[in-house]
Amino acid sequence: MTQPLPPYVLGRVAGVEPLTPRMRRITLESDDWQGVESLAPDQQVKLFIARDGGTPEIPGAPEDGSGVAGWYSRYLAVPEERRPWMRTYTPRVLDGERGRMVIDFVLHGPDGADHGETGPASRWAASAAIGDVVGVLGPALAGYRTPSGQPVRLLVGDETALPAIGATLEQLPADVHAVAVIEVEDAAEEQALTSPAGLTVHWVHRPASLLEAVRAVGLPEGDVFAWVAGEASAVRAVRRHLVGERGLDKRVVAFTGYWRRDLTQDDAPTEQDVADATELTAELPS
Repeated sequence: MTQPLPPYVLGRVAGVEPLTPRMRRITLESDDWQGVESLAPDQQVKLFIARDGGTPEIPGAPEDGSGVAGWYSRYLAVPEERRPWMRTYTPRVLDGERGRMVIDFVLHGPDGADHGETGPASRWAASAAIGDVVGVLGPALAGYRTPSGQPVRLLVGDETALPAIGATLEQLPADVHAVAVIEVEDAAEEQALTSPAGLTVHWVHRPASLLEAVRAVGLPEGDVFAWVAGEASAVRAVRRHLVGERGLDKRVVAFTGYWRRDLTQDDAPTEQDVADATELTAELPS
């Protein structure tokens, strides 16, 4: 089945807020987002950042009905010097009443997190000012569904997963208890998280291991559905632990590698990336 192309919007910066020393919140606005509804707490958008700092140039939807695949081929055909950088993010908030989208950016490099090189999205967010423009494709659903509406009870990730974790916690029912294990640089990077559900948050400061922190945490009571996201190798290690050592069924452990150590989104997927994507697709609930 051909996947339809999500809507493309030019969002203008309406607000800039430093959340922590290494995270910056950017509020975008567009009349095209009026009335738009969130699809899921971990919904994703593609951001397009012009190389010259102006308005990004992206191709329109193909007329042959080839959907996302056809559009992506046309995007790659744009000469590199004009082709905008494309990066994937989870909105922290999508406000259809006000036509606004809130995105939290981790600031990598010398003035940000110690892991990862300074990339185009981090550079853009670090210098973004009111009125700046960025292209936004989406939102679209991430690659999994919670089976039978089962609430997520265990959330694991690093600071790149915080927007999805925060949005997920805010939508949990009050009659469950959730546990979150979150890796950040240090205490200054911790954020206030709220939820109608009972909530226990374990913050992990580098160089402590996210995997070892998860090993030390008791699973919440009830049927556990786990959501794991962040650096790809850490995500794989946590998932292997939850399935192999804790005995969770693979189908109740959603996992996404948001970034890869020593690689960017411009680099080709590794064999392990392809294997992960294939396995996750095969396990999607019908």
